[in-house]
Amino acid sequence: MAGRINDDDVRTVRNAVPIDAVVSEYLQLRPGGGGNLKGLCPFHDEKSPSFHVSPAKGLYHCFGCQEGGDTVDFVMKVEHLSFSETIERLAAQAGITLRYEEGGYTPGRQQGERTRLLEAHKVAAQFYAEQLGSAEAEIGRGFLAERGFDQAAAERFGVGYAPAGWDHLTRFLRGRGFTDKELTLSGLSQDGRRGPIDRFRGRLMWPIRDITGEVVGFGARRLREDDNGPKYLNTPETPIYRKSQVLYGIDLAKRDIGKQGRAVVVEGYTDVMACHLSGVTTAIATCGTAFGGEHVKILRRVLTDNSRSEVVFTFDGDAAGQKAALRAFEDDQKFAARTSIAVSPGGMDPCDLRLAKGDEAVRQLIEERSPLFEFAIRSFVKQHNLDTAEGRSAALEQAAPVVARIKDVSIQHDYAVRLGGMLGILDERFVTNRVRQLARYAAQGGAGRGRGGQGQAQVRGGVPPQAGPGAAGPRQSGPAPAGGAAGGPALYMRTPALHRERELLKLALQHPKLVAPAFDAYLADEFTAAPYATVRAAIEAAGGVAAAADSAAYLARVRDAAPDDGVRSLITELAVEPPRSRREPDAIYAGEQLAGVRLAAVDRRIDDVRSTVHRLGAQGPPDRFESAQRELWTLQQYRESLRARGAAAL
Repeated sequence: MAGRINDDDVRTVRNAVPIDAVVSEYLQLRPGGGGNLKGLCPFHDEKSPSFHVSPAKGLYHCFGCQEGGDTVDFVMKVEHLSFSETIERLAAQAGITLRYEEGGYTPGRQQGERTRLLEAHKVAAQFYAEQLGSAEAEIGRGFLAERGFDQAAAERFGVGYAPAGWDHLTRFLRGRGFTDKELTLSGLSQDGRRGPIDRFRGRLMWPIRDITGEVVGFGARRLREDDNGPKYLNTPETPIYRKSQVLYGIDLAKRDIGKQGRAVVVEGYTDVMACHLSGVTTAIATCGTAFGGEHVKILRRVLTDNSRSEVVFTFDGDAAGQKAALRAFEDDQKFAARTSIAVSPGGMDPCDLRLAKGDEAVRQLIEERSPLFEFAIRSFVKQHNLDTAEGRSAALEQAAPVVARIKDVSIQHDYAVRLGGMLGILDERFVTNRVRQLARYAAQGGAGRGRGGQGQAQVRGGVPPQAGPGAAGPRQSGPAPAGGAAGGPALYMRTPALHRERELLKLALQHPKLVAPAFDAYLADEFTAAPYATVRAAIEAAGGVAAAADSAAYLARVRDAAPDDGVRSLITELAVEPPRSRREPDAIYAGEQLAGVRLAAVDRRIDDVRSTVHRLGAQGPPDRFESAQRELWTLQQYRESLRARGAAAL
């Protein structure tokens, strides 16, 4: 049975790895105000960033899908790991040696499956890289040299060689403690007549890494004529490798993609190498599959997808390349970024272009790109005989929808005019009207689908979700505490009392010193929303704001005190959401929130006591009537004091 990781070591790991450093391995982060960072959420598809990270608090929260938590929660969710696997992974990054209880630590027995498979691939990548220097691998070195790649280039990209024997890697990994089951599950070995044998034999090897730099698979290139296998053989689908969810070179390119706001999509491993060595360090490639929706999601998060960013596709000039380019055009609308295409005049790919004309030619190829929709329009027009009326009509009906999809209306009109010229249609207004008609039809169809489909799906419990942090309007605050409705009660953000309550709780979590010690005297029933009252109770259970000496530890105590995941998610949201104050929150702002929440509670109590006085005045006992009147007078005096003096009257 696997040992339990020592609690002190778990706390050490939680505090050792900054959350922004971990999250930035998966998506591009930008300043989000209030010391926060923001980016596109990795847990749901979105076009504007609603995913916020608070480095000071060690927490993240998405205001779109309500996912939130700390560093460990993030890695668990994004990598689909268990708690122990996540701690082991973060500990390895931080160089922390973990202690295990209940029998001690036995490597290979107590590591999670994913951790073991990643370790096997790491060892395999080192083995292949070392083999590239062997005498047998001369054919592989020759292949690289013919394409302009020297030893330094091979080392930079981790290129290696798989020996031609049946089980060289299998025996090596067995010697390192890996089981036959792990080797076949990883895809590094496959079943043979007498047990596992190497999957890759006599081939040049490219390690395929995920966005964090972990080796998750390999691409293997055929070298010998007697090899009857496919030209490229990739790792099969495994628990850690999904070809539709990886991009070769993304680990090397992600930072420059974020900085430059541009990603270059090429077709193969050698094209990625050629681009990077030529100075185009934003190049990536798919791994044995067409560029698709899952690749779009990865790229958009790294790119911080917006109208100022750009995705450049490079394809061979042959028919297959043009077909691939048109497939890419189908994904154009999934990007807010501009999409372009770069095709060299001779139809050469970046690797051949670099070999023939040098690094500058590769850079020039990317700089001379053209809009992808222009390429698509010309490709469709070429398919028809424009010498006949029927051909021109068919070309218009195929190309006009492409023009109608152009986001910028002014550019759309310009290309409608140009389309008329390509087709030889003299009536310019006929073509532009047709394009506008198709664009209007598409917009109306999209709006209708949104109202009847997606729009309804986004409404939970009859209340639409909040658009973003601090937005006015009704919203859902996640699952309710025990006794609440499933999905959580509706919190109407336009109610001033709830504005104050939410702000006060945010200050209590983010700036506890500003509201201490007054906040600790507030009762849970001073918060009218049930989830807010439960958050207040969690703060009290964690020792209150007066005990918040260390921000990270304090927030961890509050989150641990939450009765369920719904409240824990709300605490994370409140700890990350920026205050509504236009300035940095200070004692004056905190005092306004403290006084506002208390004043609203006093007003509610006055209404209750007035009702009691009215009821008792007619037929109640005199002593109770007089007591209620005294309480009413006291409350009214307190209310006037709060109005006049604010927080000083607390």
